[in-house]
Amino acid sequence: MSDDTTATAASENGVPDAHVLRRLEDGVLWITLNRPEAGNAITAAMRDQVVVWLEEASADLAVRAVVLTGAGEKGFCTGADLRSSGPAPSRPEGAPERAVGDAARLIRTGWQRLVSAVLDCEKPVIAAVNATAAGGGMHLALACDLVLAAEEAKFIEVFIRRGIAPDAGGAYLLARLIGPQKAKELFFFGDDVPAIDAERLGLVNKVVPREQLMDEVAIWAARLAAAPTKAITVAKYLTNRALESDRTTALWDEAVGQELVTGTEDCREGLTAFAERRPPVFRGW
Repeated sequence: MSDDTTATAASENGVPDAHVLRRLEDGVLWITLNRPEAGNAITAAMRDQVVVWLEEASADLAVRAVVLTGAGEKGFCTGADLRSSGPAPSRPEGAPERAVGDAARLIRTGWQRLVSAVLDCEKPVIAAVNATAAGGGMHLALACDLVLAAEEAKFIEVFIRRGIAPDAGGAYLLARLIGPQKAKELFFFGDDVPAIDAERLGLVNKVVPREQLMDEVAIWAARLAAAPTKAITVAKYLTNRALESDRTTALWDEAVGQELVTGTEDCREGLTAFAERRPPVFRGW
């Protein structure tokens, strides 16, 4: 899809042209948050558009891998644009502007839905963290399957600085990645975590100089796009489920997943290529 078509598609879905970009190239879907002047803070319309694209990617056989990144050098994503909100629902006369349940519903249908779209996407998702990932933006990165970061990038659990509790699935994600004690330290103090420290903690797979980031991400994405996509889908599902399943459930899921994968053309190709002593050519189904 060309950049021109990308901008038009975004506009048709209620997102101003160029605020979020979509490009499909060689099996890799590149999604770019493009509000560098605002640290790539996400508006409600941008959030909903990214969710749609991730959901579509699951079913699109042309998509073999997804890269999520931000434009510019200021921010990968600095969370929600607090000035952006959807239209308020109509209220009967005398009703309060904010009723019990409104805020929780906003969280569930907003950032939780975005983070879940990354976790549930059937294709591997790489976060290319070019700069600061703060608040919901940090959790958006951590929801991705692989995280590559520029040396200049920072990760910030900024919620405590605003007097609010973490959202966007943060406690769920962070406790599983680094354990509850370290997660509490990041939540309680809200300190900047430089990329190199994030790598040491296990939040980031690899840190590279900023000028090399996209080249390195492209290499990783190309490898994923050439891999047996359905096998990766099952591996992603099993791994995401592992920490919340008992042994019986985990082993059952594994057995069912293996049965599904062994019925794919890519599995047959892998076995045939092994027998013929040649590199396999996987097609994604």
